[in-house]
Amino acid sequence: MATQHNYWLMKSEPDVFGIDDLERKGQEHWDGVRNYRARNFMREMALGDWVLFYHSNAKPPGLAGLAKVCRLAYPDHTQFDPSSKYHDPKSTPDNPRWDMVDVEFVEKFPRFVSLEMLKSDPDLADMWVVRRGMRLSIQPVERAHFKHVLQLCGAKTRTRA
Repeated sequence: MATQHNYWLMKSEPDVFGIDDLERKGQEHWDGVRNYRARNFMREMALGDWVLFYHSNAKPPGLAGLAKVCRLAYPDHTQFDPSSKYHDPKSTPDNPRWDMVDVEFVEKFPRFVSLEMLKSDPDLADMWVVRRGMRLSIQPVERAHFKHVLQLCGAKTRTRA
């Protein structure tokens, strides 16, 4: 029986950690998420889930690459570090509030697809990232949207989505 994978979009600022950084490192933890809904999405992730890597706060923002979840949610160490901008004084090792997952690089898209291009595509009208006011750094992606985006980006990876 084939494993069912979920699809996600994860946002990162390219000047902080972009697709090129993930490519160079191979895999990395996704820390610093401080929104409960986004954290809960991370807790739903399964090994092998596909991740659309989105460059936010960029000119233009948009989809830059593809990654996979390679480690399930575990406590984000930055919440305990007083010198971290992600420190949470109410979080303790015995009762952590914030999690992170690890992702591994799959590919940098041959074609960057901007947010405006996503918004102008009628097949993606219901995709979370194009919704007005949608600022979550981690979002679920429907299978049909994921497949369509891979075509738009000219992805080389075949996901069996």
